[in-house]
Amino acid sequence: MLKQTNDRSPETCNGAPVAQCPARRLLDVLAEKWVLLIIRALIDGPMRTGELRRRVDGISEKMLIQSLRSLQDHGLVERRSYAEVPPRVDYRLTQTGISLRPIIKSLNAWAEENALL
Repeated sequence: MLKQTNDRSPETCNGAPVAQCPARRLLDVLAEKWVLLIIRALIDGPMRTGELRRRVDGISEKMLIQSLRSLQDHGLVERRSYAEVPPRVDYRLTQTGISLRPIIKSLNAWAEENALL
């Protein structure tokens, strides 16, 4: 049997339990069905709920709102409401969300290059 020479084992992530691994927590958020499509849409700038529903084809309003709340909770999306009549709300990426731009664009490019037809 081989002896482990560092603190990385299948049960740890840089010495921390896997459940607390930052990469795992990020993947848990990004792996939700609609999240990457919502982030991709918001890369183009702030959008209202109706605009997002049109851009993310097939998403229900319930799932859109649920996904946006999750993204807000994780600091990737910001909700802005305006004191207007009628009330207006839009969503935009936070600085942390914007920092995902190169990763999302790379995933998109990879998907286009390697799509199975």
